[in-house]
Amino acid sequence: MARSLSRLWLKNLRSLGKAQRAQERLLKRLAPKPARRPVARKAKPAKQASPPSSRNTALVARLRPGPPRTALAAASGTWQKGYSSGVPATGPASSSVRRLLYWLYLPANPAQAALPLVVMLHGCQQSATDFATATRMNRLAERKGFAVLYPQQSVAGDAHRCWPWYKRTLQRGEGEVQVVTGLIAQVQQRHGLDAARTYVAGLSAGAALATLLALRHPQAIAAVGLHSAPVFATVDSALAAYRVMQRGAGQAHLAVAQHMADTRPFPSGLPAIVIHGDRDSVVRRVNAGQLTQQLEIVNRAVLTRLEPIRRSVAARDTGRSPRRAWTSTTYYAGRKPQLVLCEVAGLGHEWSGGDDSVKFSARSGPDASAMLWAFFARHQRPASTWVPAA
Repeated sequence: MARSLSRLWLKNLRSLGKAQRAQERLLKRLAPKPARRPVARKAKPAKQASPPSSRNTALVARLRPGPPRTALAAASGTWQKGYSSGVPATGPASSSVRRLLYWLYLPANPAQAALPLVVMLHGCQQSATDFATATRMNRLAERKGFAVLYPQQSVAGDAHRCWPWYKRTLQRGEGEVQVVTGLIAQVQQRHGLDAARTYVAGLSAGAALATLLALRHPQAIAAVGLHSAPVFATVDSALAAYRVMQRGAGQAHLAVAQHMADTRPFPSGLPAIVIHGDRDSVVRRVNAGQLTQQLEIVNRAVLTRLEPIRRSVAARDTGRSPRRAWTSTTYYAGRKPQLVLCEVAGLGHEWSGGDDSVKFSARSGPDASAMLWAFFARHQRPASTWVPAA
């Protein structure tokens, strides 16, 4: 048994090493090459310009570069780039990452003065603009009337822009958790956003960070959305994180969640929606089940039904919006859904119902962004429970 476990462990190490080397080769190919020094040439006499024809005009239009992806992601509202102040919401910064680049979307014609805020946390090998494009959350924000904040992990924080959710410092609420919390406070104050309706969501490592934000600041986060997320607070290294993402956490996840519920106040629970594909080979399906068990423990004091309600939705292959089959498991607090698990058939490690022109996004639904907002819109926190630091 020990020998077989050792072989399995070595096999996983080799697989992880191959993946890291492949990522390094990809980054080298994507790195900009140094510009060549122009060679001096003899000037030729200028030719008299001929009037442009319609054919030439059409050719120039085709060759002219289109709008950048950031503009495409902005829908019709305001798409702003900025940097965090570097000041955490509470206490001194305890991370080498003190300033983060971010993008903020504000709808063009808000129906209310104080807008809700949805914080979107990208996964590994993604940027903020990639994630905005993949999720189409800005278009939804324009229709529904809410602001969207996209913090971006720096290359200094991680070479592949991963949020290091497995570190004990983040699990204690420090590091990037602290910096992103300060950024949320900064954006809320600057734009007069509704502090009672702040929501956080993410994909993969971003979802793991979203979990830690919500657990450490339940008085600030009204609800959380977790797409392709691992279980929380059961590991303390990158290798252990890889093992959990592939095989789950055994029974350790239950004790961790119980300790969290016993030591931290959750008077209103932690409203959460979990979305996961059953073909995810990066964060295996077992994580969705164990994460839901953890969140059930955290929410147990407010749940009013012992057994969840299960529903199934059939696939749809025709029409403009193809959809995979999916099932939902919903735990209620009164008549309000408090915890929802959505399992999507045939979905890999990608955002469901997104823009598949970028990585980690699948065109076929269900539309994860729409599902998140429908859940978020039913929850809010009392505005007096959290006052952001100046």
